[in-house]
Amino acid sequence: MGDGSITPRIGNMKALLGIVAGAGASYGIYKLISGGSFKRIKKSVTSESPVVRSSQPSEPQHLKMLLSCLQTSSNPSDRCRILLTLGNAAAFTVNQNLIREFEGIHIIAGFLSDPAAEVRVQTLTALNNLCMNIPNQEHIKVYVPQVLELIEMSPVNSDLQLGALRLLTNLSVTDKHQHLLKESITLLLSLLVVSNEVQAAKVLVNLSSNPDMMDDIVQAQVRLC
Repeated sequence: MGDGSITPRIGNMKALLGIVAGAGASYGIYKLISGGSFKRIKKSVTSESPVVRSSQPSEPQHLKMLLSCLQTSSNPSDRCRILLTLGNAAAFTVNQNLIREFEGIHIIAGFLSDPAAEVRVQTLTALNNLCMNIPNQEHIKVYVPQVLELIEMSPVNSDLQLGALRLLTNLSVTDKHQHLLKESITLLLSLLVVSNEVQAAKVLVNLSSNPDMMDDIVQAQVRLC
């Protein structure tokens, strides 16, 4: 299920809800096992789909200039604006390909560790739009561990956490990269319990469509219980 899909996978969702129902009392155990804790903040109002389309594809030289400016900018506000522009440009297939060819995915992903949270949010949005391109997913998948770390360390329902979950939702639409999320199933189930996080449910539904992943989902629920 891609981000923004309005056609639920009914059978998978029912099975998933059955699993989650048994995990409600077990969140505290997960916190003890993981040694971590989730922070709560008021849920932000965010768009379901991060794609913001500009009027037309960008010129190659324009994209090169933006990537160069992104690497040299020392101002967080400027980095946010550049990433926003690149994310908007990535709504077009031709730009998705050009950014990959210019090694822009690696450049953009480098800002997943930016000190400014708003820069990390814009980085995730840009990567999410780039992830709509199947060849780009081969380059983005290497950053899954960083994205999972952002999910675990960010306040619950924050823009940062939701942006990271959206990226994983689109990366897990097909079964090609779903195995990369096997170790994160317990985290996703816990998020679903503690915050009723719809975006976490979307990732889990994608994973549950893969028969090879269902055992891992069930076993994760058993460990929580």
